[in-house]
Amino acid sequence: MALKKSSQLNVQCQFCKSKADSHFAELSDADLDVLSAHKSCITYKKGQNLFYEGTRPMGIFCINFGKVKVYKMGSNGKEQILFIAQPGDFLGYRSLLSEEFYGASATVIEQAAICFIPKSDFLTILNSNPAFFQKLMKAVCHELGVMETKLAELSQKSVRERLAATILMLKETYGMEGEDSDLIDIALSREDLANIVGTATETVIRLLSEFKSDGLIGLEGKKIKVVDTQKLIHEADFYA
Repeated sequence: MALKKSSQLNVQCQFCKSKADSHFAELSDADLDVLSAHKSCITYKKGQNLFYEGTRPMGIFCINFGKVKVYKMGSNGKEQILFIAQPGDFLGYRSLLSEEFYGASATVIEQAAICFIPKSDFLTILNSNPAFFQKLMKAVCHELGVMETKLAELSQKSVRERLAATILMLKETYGMEGEDSDLIDIALSREDLANIVGTATETVIRLLSEFKSDGLIGLEGKKIKVVDTQKLIHEADFYA
């Protein structure tokens, strides 16, 4: 059931169901106690914003459940979605560590619970844990590599290839809705999907219809069913 408004939750880091998937997974109970004592955890409904590009970070966000799109706004007023964050993911830590303004904006795309950890408490834990610091640096490098790959694809691949690659990425990242389901476990509007691919919404709608006619995918509302993975791989030109 959708939440009518934001509300405060009491989520202890030690017992968070997403801890195993987060960068906090290997922190000691003492460190997790410090984080739990100073953080706030809020429920958000679809469409609410966490932060805006060009504003100053005051802490980091950690997703308990739900999904968030992180995007930049182009000069033409169109979004370019950089990635979709999911449970266990951190948001805003790169800007915090580099002491820069946010380089992108973040908006909730499905009901979510998100914890906010103030800058001072996060840095205290970071500075006292070399292994944790190293883990974050590896994550930063990985994210930069992903961004470089995405930029290369935008310049070198056709829209059809990018859409096929995006569907495969969504399948790999978010998995299936259930054990016996072929539906990718994320519901994106056609506009958001177009903003990931980097094209017009009308183009994505047309290509999805073509993919369906060609037996690559099925469509159930906003969700996509992967019918033939190998054909999608071929369309994405992964073997080129």
